[in-house]
Order: sequence, then C-alpha cells, then structure tokens
Amino acid sequence: MKTVSLGTTGVDVSIYCLGAMYFGSRNDRATSYRMLDRYVDAGGTFIDTANIYAWWVEGFHGGESETLLGEWMRERGNRDRLFLASKVGFQYGDVTRGLSAAQIEAECDKSLRRMGVDTIDLYYAHVDDRLTPMEESLAAFDRLVRAGKVRFIGASNFTGWRLAQAHALSEKHGWPDYVCLQQRHTYLRPKLGASFDPQLSLSDETAEYCRVNQVTMLAYSSLLSGAYTRADRPVPDQYLGPDADARLAVLRAVAAAHGVTPNQVILAWLTQQQPAIIPVMAASTDDQMAENLAALEIRLTEAEIEQLTTAGA
Repeated sequence: MKTVSLGTTGVDVSIYCLGAMYFGSRNDRATSYRMLDRYVDAGGTFIDTANIYAWWVEGFHGGESETLLGEWMRERGNRDRLFLASKVGFQYGDVTRGLSAAQIEAECDKSLRRMGVDTIDLYYAHVDDRLTPMEESLAAFDRLVRAGKVRFIGASNFTGWRLAQAHALSEKHGWPDYVCLQQRHTYLRPKLGASFDPQLSLSDETAEYCRVNQVTMLAYSSLLSGAYTRADRPVPDQYLGPDADARLAVLRAVAAAHGVTPNQVILAWLTQQQPAIIPVMAASTDDQMAENLAALEIRLTEAEIEQLTTAGA
C-alpha cells in the first residue's frame, strides 16, 4: 500500500487509514479481526480509533474499539509495525465533552491501558473546545509527548482559524503542533448552511490552510455509509444542493469508464489529489474491504480528477 508523509513529521503513513469505530461493538470479534487482518495483509499500517467508540451502540459504553485493538495486537504481536491513532474530547459515560488538561491526560492513560501500549502514535483533539483556553490543552498534549505517551498530535472537527491559533501558540511555546486534520469530507459538497453538528465538514478555506501549512488532511464519512451505491441508503439532505445532480453524473460517468463503483472512484479521487487526502476507510464485510482495497489499483487521469473536482461549479 502506498504511503504519504504525515504533515512535517518526516513519518510516512498508509494512504488508507482503517477506521475501527465499530470493532468490538457492532462488529463482533471475528469480523473485526478479519477486517484488521485483511487491511494489514494489504500493506496497511495506519489504524484509527477513539476513546468513545462506540458508546451509542445499544449494550456498549465506549472503549470497546480500543480494547479489541489491544487484544488483536497482542495476539498478532504486531504493535511495532502499526501506526496507531486515538482521540479525546467527546463525551461518553460520565466523561464530559472538552479538552481540559485533566481530561486529556486522564483519557490518554485510559486509552493506553485499554490498548495495552506504552505510546499512542497520533493523539487527536477529537473536537474543538471553546470553553477551555487553548494554551491549557496544548500544554497537556506537550506533557504527554514529553512523557513518551504520545508521539504526534492531530485535530479533528476544527476550523482553519482555530488551527492557525494553535499553530501560533505551539510555535511560541515550543509545544507540539497539530500535524493533521481529520474532518468530515466526501465527494458531494454540503449545501450552503448545512450543519453536521458536532461534526465539521471540510471547508475550502480550511483545506487551503492545510495545504499551505503542510497539515495532512484525513477524510471521514467519505462514502456516506453506502449512499453512493445503495438504493436503501439515501444521500443525506445536507448534500442535496444545486450541484448534486451534476456531480453525481460525473462521478457515475468516470466510474463507468473505468468499470468500477462510485465508491472506488471517490477513494481514488481523494488519494490522487495533490496533496493527497487520506480516507479513514471502514469495512464490516469481506466485500466492502475488497471493494475498498481494489480502489488502490485505479489510476485517474489529471483530466478526470479536474472534471470530478470542478463538476457543478
């Protein structure tokens, strides 16, 4: 599997990041292990989880994904070959939403214990916290890095101007900087004024900030839970803007020209942009994993990438 640089860290990560949100909850142990094994067998090393996954599934409370990953890594003996990401900031159980220093440090220790590891390679601020001084949050991340509990930090659901504020503070104090941004992003554009609260969609302005400042972009919910290919999964209303039909027509035409699915074209479009956008790719069946991995073989022309990007403009 191709790799790309993670921000300015000098570290390369897989062009696909495997999202482990439902591993250990909605996806049982056998399914979760099989998806993880298939991803690793394809050359992938970048795995994404969070402390809250997946508290909203009936019968679960959060932490299940991290726990399953820890068990899988111990059984496979492969921790040293993986690049492991987790997150802090959203509420679950008796933990409130926020990025106070106490919460960041306590939740990091919980995640380390669940996964049975000494270090998290990439630790995200999962959501912005406007009530806690940014200095407090970044100083806490700095202590984690200095203690060897975290290698790098990233942001998720942040605006570009808040990333710029964080960068200025990190530069001033010599603290770690956010090296990447994980944001909601797909092929269809949100309607003007569309809300995904508490998630944030990747705006053009935030994307431009990331490009100029070498902040790697990662995209979650890129395939809209199958809405591009399944009749029983309607496209969310937030994406049904005036350009939706034109963009879908181009997407389907490019897919037909390559003899592949729209999902596969979206994954290729994300990863073949300059700079590449890393999809946080999810799969809960063998067919889904095979479809996603096969997209690695698609080669879009520069004209096709331009056509896809500008459709409906």
